[in-house]
This record gives sequence, C-alpha cells and structure tokens, in this order.
Amino acid sequence: MRHTLPIAPQFYVTAPQPCPYLNGRQERKLFTALQGDDAQRLNDTLSQQGFRRSQNVLYRPSCSDCSACLSARIDLSKFELSKSQKRVLKRNRDLIRKANSPWATEDQYELFRKYLNARHATGGMADMDVFEFAAMIEETPIRTRVVEYNIGNDLAAVSLTDLIEDGLSMVYSFYDPMVANRSIGTYLILDHVALAKEANLPYLYLGYWVPGSSKMGYKARFSGLEIYFQGMWQSLSNPTEFNADLHPLNTEPIAEQVANLTLPDSKPVRG
Repeated sequence: MRHTLPIAPQFYVTAPQPCPYLNGRQERKLFTALQGDDAQRLNDTLSQQGFRRSQNVLYRPSCSDCSACLSARIDLSKFELSKSQKRVLKRNRDLIRKANSPWATEDQYELFRKYLNARHATGGMADMDVFEFAAMIEETPIRTRVVEYNIGNDLAAVSLTDLIEDGLSMVYSFYDPMVANRSIGTYLILDHVALAKEANLPYLYLGYWVPGSSKMGYKARFSGLEIYFQGMWQSLSNPTEFNADLHPLNTEPIAEQVANLTLPDSKPVRG
C-alpha cells in the first residue's frame, strides 16, 4: 500500500554566540539536518529561501533583535561587468581552473591555513584542524564540486561550490594571501558567473551580505545583486537603504519563521 506524507524536517535554533560580522552583536541560527534521499530537493528549496549549507546542515540567521544578515545572489540576466571587474579578469587570465569531486587534499589545507592566518586569525574557523577541514569539504549529501585555481603548478585559490536547482552556490572560498593584489576573491565570483552562464543557470548564490560589515561589503559591487528580504528576493539597487540597526521586532518568532517556510512537495512512502 502506498501513502503520501509530507516531508517534515525538524528545525532547531542555536544558542546565541558572538557575531562574526558586527562587533558587539549576538548571532543565532535556525537550522535543520540535511540528510536522506531528499537532501538535494530540501537544499534546493531552502536555498531559495535564504538558507545556506554547512556540511550536513542548512541554516539561516535568526537573531533575536537583529536582521542585518541578508542572503545574496546575482541575477545573471542583469549582471554586467564593470570596468574594474574587466581589469580583474585580465589580471587573472593566467589562472588554470579545475573542478573536482569534493575530496580534501594536503595542498588545500595548507592554503586554507595560510588564508585564515592572514585574513581571519581570530575568526570562528581559526582552530580548524585537518580533520575538520576534510569534513567541511567532503561531508556533503548533495551535488558539490571543489573548484581549484592554479598559477602554474601552485594552488592559488579554492572554492567549495554546490550545484542547486536554479544556480551555483559558493559555500566557502579561500586563496593565497600572497596574491591578494590580483583581487582574486572578486575573480572567483566572476569566474563562477561564467560557469553558471555556461550551464544555463539563472543565479549565483554568494552567501550573506551584511550592511555595516567591511567583510561583506564587496558583494554590493556586483550588478544584478538580489537579497532575500521580508520573505522574497529583491534587487539591491541602493545598498544605503539597508542598515544594521538593532530592534527587538526585526525578527519574527521562530514558530512563525518555520510555519512560513515552503518545503519540497509530498513524496510517496511505501507502507
């Protein structure tokens, strides 16, 4: 006998901890496990509602009195290269790209440590050891690639990238701080724009844009940028319209957030 039951993932909330983007703030995340036969569909559906993947978990900021973190993506139909971005492409035309299955290597970890020590020495990932790094790369239940960029024989940059229903999602990127003068972080995004267009995908998901955070401000420089705000994707035509002010009514109660989520369609269950 066959029945149809809704997919009903369980959602949880993390304990408050220091915000990595805005000093003096506390962050909290709404999250659910990403597992089982429907992991890809769940990831596709929740990514379109502002969630991000970290290994086998999907999460979205749910801070009690702050709503500064906004999921961002580029609408590729509206993307146009700026003059400075054209220069970045020219400056990095010698990079050699190779997309691999999600498998961690010693060269990747060595580059990762260089990047953290130079750019995020006090961040939440600063103490990540080689086993935790391997888990970040390899523990994925969905379609994922490790995109490596070489200068000659030397590994210069890496992007952990998910393939989702309507685009590419850049989960985490890092690069050699010695080649920072190439604007290589910008180049990785531009090259992923090209990859998504080649695959006829409409969007490139970039993670979170945070007004007031110098770490995330660069994302507003990409044309066609959209943010997930008030339950929908909206064009970020004027970044100054958004701020990071604290307010106790900025965030809906957790129960309302979960109730308003769209989940994948029902599936047949054998019984």
